[in-house]
Amino acid sequence: MEQLAKIELFDTTLRDGSQAEGVNFSIHDKLLITEKLDEFGIDIIEGGWPGSNPKDEAYFKEVKKLPLRRAKICAFGSTARFPDKVKEDKNLNMLLASQTEVISIFGKTWRFHSSVTLGLSDEENEQLIFESVRFLKEHGRRVIFDAEHFFDGFKDNAHFALRMLKAAEAGGADVLVLADTNGGSLPHEIADIFAKVKPQVNKPLGIHAHNDGEMAVANTLTAVRSGVVHVQGTINGVGERCGNANLCSIIPNLILKLGLKTRQDVSLENLTNLSRFVYEVANLSPNIRAPFVGKAAFTHKGGIHVSSVLKDSRMYEHIHPSTVGNRRHVLVSDLAGQSNIRYKARELGIDIPQDRTFSRKFVQYIKTLEYQGFQFDGAEGSFELLLQSELQQFSPFFKVTYAKVNVLLNEDETDYSEAVLKVRVGEEMEHTASDGDGPVNALDNALRKALIRFYPEIASIRLVDYKVRVLGAN
Repeated sequence: MEQLAKIELFDTTLRDGSQAEGVNFSIHDKLLITEKLDEFGIDIIEGGWPGSNPKDEAYFKEVKKLPLRRAKICAFGSTARFPDKVKEDKNLNMLLASQTEVISIFGKTWRFHSSVTLGLSDEENEQLIFESVRFLKEHGRRVIFDAEHFFDGFKDNAHFALRMLKAAEAGGADVLVLADTNGGSLPHEIADIFAKVKPQVNKPLGIHAHNDGEMAVANTLTAVRSGVVHVQGTINGVGERCGNANLCSIIPNLILKLGLKTRQDVSLENLTNLSRFVYEVANLSPNIRAPFVGKAAFTHKGGIHVSSVLKDSRMYEHIHPSTVGNRRHVLVSDLAGQSNIRYKARELGIDIPQDRTFSRKFVQYIKTLEYQGFQFDGAEGSFELLLQSELQQFSPFFKVTYAKVNVLLNEDETDYSEAVLKVRVGEEMEHTASDGDGPVNALDNALRKALIRFYPEIASIRLVDYKVRVLGAN
């Protein structure tokens, strides 16, 4: 691998990421994410497409007020529309009006797309690309040319794809980004095509990969190994259809695995925080199994694995979790061993006997309970109470002496649930009943009603989720 230049990181979460199903950033959201990306060390932040919607236009006005330290803001758009004169093209002039230092424009490099979608001849498409890039360069902008559908186009007609790429280069484009727009290319195809393209152009090459074949990260890393110095992607891989190349996987792989440097000194130890911040702002549930940054990325369940990791984390962890700001999690389940119990006890600040008699018996107790239907994986509070009880360190705050739940029908034949409880708190007994939206909600309401007199803090506690499992005959 021949790689001397530092890698330039280009984030398009605010533009391409906003095209993901279920994602709708407000202007405030986009500004918050911009600040986080700047703090992290992203080189270029693509904020949106000025002229396509009022929100993006407002963003480019507001983002000028942010005291960004390192990142450059980029506006995105297309080449001029045929047959408009370039100088009069509304899209190009809106890009200039955004007053960003960097502009990214896309042009057609797949002949099928150029002729069918736009109805252009080869010469007309070539002229649009050349003149659009040159026009922006004449106004002092750094121009990144996004060669849309380049890999599909190259496989279909290599001569046409290269001809359009060279038109952008002749116009003065600073970076030529080859886009796997449909996300269907494989790593060996990426490598083969870059090997053929690189000798044909003199400008730096970039990669923009989509994840439709679940190859976006692999294709991006392959491109870098092929000489690419400009990498585009989104935080958490959010993007249209199946998403974009995930910068949360690409960046640590570039630095930790390929030994490459980025233009900015990124704060890799804040990567997990950045990932979760974007999930929160985007109102998306985090992917707990995401490499590097997911909660399960360094989670261990099997007893043998935990025992090995405690001796040397390299046994079952490819990097130390703290390198990317994550942490190790050890779960307790029917797969657990004594190492799991001892690790969790230490994590909870609970002292257990040093001899292994207690932990051996407790592991068997856990396995028996899990067989009966209990689940401690994800219920660490229950595990802590159970451990304290077995160590005789726990005094119950209340005891349920009677419980009954009925599912009944109203006159209109809709069902409702009713729970009846008897709860002892100290020497006092509470007898309560409550209905609810299902048995669990009815029990929650009844228990809350019984305890709130003794423990008023319960008023601020809410049951937000629960799991119902169908148990076997045993």
